[in-house]
Amino acid sequence: MSIAAPGPSRAEERTGRSPVPGRVLRGFGLAVGLGALVLVALLSVWLGSKSIPFTETWSVLTEPDGSDDAVIIHSYRLPRTLLGVVVGAALGLSGALMQALTRNPLAEPGLLGVNMGASTGVVVAVAFLGVSSVLGHVWFALAGAALASLVVYVLGATGRGAATPERLVLAGAALTAVVYAFNTAVLLSDPEAFDEYRFWNVGSLAGRYFDVLVPVLPFVGAGAVLALLLMRPLNALALGDDLGRALGSEPTRTRVLGAVAVTLLCGGATAAVGPVAFVGLAVPHAARLLVGPDQRWVLPYSLVLAPVLLVGSDVVGRVIAPPGEVQVGIVTAVVGVPVFLALCRRRRLTSL
Repeated sequence: MSIAAPGPSRAEERTGRSPVPGRVLRGFGLAVGLGALVLVALLSVWLGSKSIPFTETWSVLTEPDGSDDAVIIHSYRLPRTLLGVVVGAALGLSGALMQALTRNPLAEPGLLGVNMGASTGVVVAVAFLGVSSVLGHVWFALAGAALASLVVYVLGATGRGAATPERLVLAGAALTAVVYAFNTAVLLSDPEAFDEYRFWNVGSLAGRYFDVLVPVLPFVGAGAVLALLLMRPLNALALGDDLGRALGSEPTRTRVLGAVAVTLLCGGATAAVGPVAFVGLAVPHAARLLVGPDQRWVLPYSLVLAPVLLVGSDVVGRVIAPPGEVQVGIVTAVVGVPVFLALCRRRRLTSL
């Protein structure tokens, strides 16, 4: 499932320059991104509706003393921050993976019906089974996401030929339309279910604690490992199926494993916090803007930059409307749309 590392470019052959400085620069940029992630995570633990001095925050974070401030930080802000990091990383990786698999710069995790499948799982749980806990929503959302991915792949592979990216996208669009109609019909006929579902559907890190983070960690972790193992095969896939096979890659296997990774990542993230727009769509573009189309760098950069955006947006949502807060799904859309429009104006948007 691997290909040889690409040789030097023509420009490098003409100039005799080594690609090592570029790798060092990209590695330095990744380290800067990790530093930014640590910074926004500290801000997330520090800032909130109750003002706690930073020195006090750091003190009770490292040595809990049972005070009210320690309870707020360890029981509310810390799990919320960690969940934001995990969900952001999952959305960034799944978005980059989707765009590489479909060779579509506008692809995002909902393209294969994963988000809508997760939503349907929650609708069924709320409307028919009376499930009202956030933890209960997680398991039904994961089941819905997995089932939707399976149905999309079966539909895309039906008939002659393999499950190509175009057929999978069309199958995902068709399933999304049908499932959306089902969800709408159920929710409009049950006002109580609609009232509960709308709080999950807006996308929020509020009210999610370790009991939500722990169940989704194995799914997101397995999806992240699988996605990172596909970095080299994705580079081969970008060259076309025939040339990819000549380089030792198997396009069909790469697409199947990629779809599994997207399901695990996006399903786990959506199950935990609800659908969050923009993160999986725009962060991979920012990563390619910084490091080019090489998936060996795009995926790690997306893994780091997406939680910076998500956790940073959550911090903004907590401080702009005290004593209440704005859900992170709304903030990512408001903050991210202008950035994405600026990226759309650049030619490098299409360089997949």
